[in-house]
Amino acid sequence: FSTSAVQRSGLVRPPLAVFGVDGRYATALFSAASKEKKLDVVEKELLKFKGQVEQDKKLAEFIDNPLVQKLAKRDALTQALTKLNYSKVVVNFIGALAEHGRIRQVNTVINTFSRIMGAVRGEVHCEITSAKPLDAATEKELEGALKAFLKKGESIILRKRWTQAS
Repeated sequence: FSTSAVQRSGLVRPPLAVFGVDGRYATALFSAASKEKKLDVVEKELLKFKGQVEQDKKLAEFIDNPLVQKLAKRDALTQALTKLNYSKVVVNFIGALAEHGRIRQVNTVINTFSRIMGAVRGEVHCEITSAKPLDAATEKELEGALKAFLKKGESIILRKRWTQAS
């Protein structure tokens, strides 16, 4: 599977190019976590944080509230995450998102980081859309054909959906 490259600036590039604001933050986080050799820890903690935001309505409201100043959000979130023993990389990352007014996009950035980590593990995502559900034999044949395109160390993550023709 793909390996990361270090640029002259010291930024560790992920094996998957991602774009937009979420891509820039996810790439920076990937670089920071790579340098600290904590990619797996960071991914686990981010998914834990995302789950906490989804379960805790008050936390979600706090993050989404535009009336709370950016620095107040940063301070509150970094203090809470530090108390909960999150890694320094994640604490700094969440703090940077809050300080730059991007904390409301935290789920999008986490999802993008997860896509990068999937690429690190050699996961190739593929979506099959058909007019009707595929029978087992056709599905197996299609999956075999797709696997022929994979490089050594890669695995396919297949998502199937169907839309009825109208």
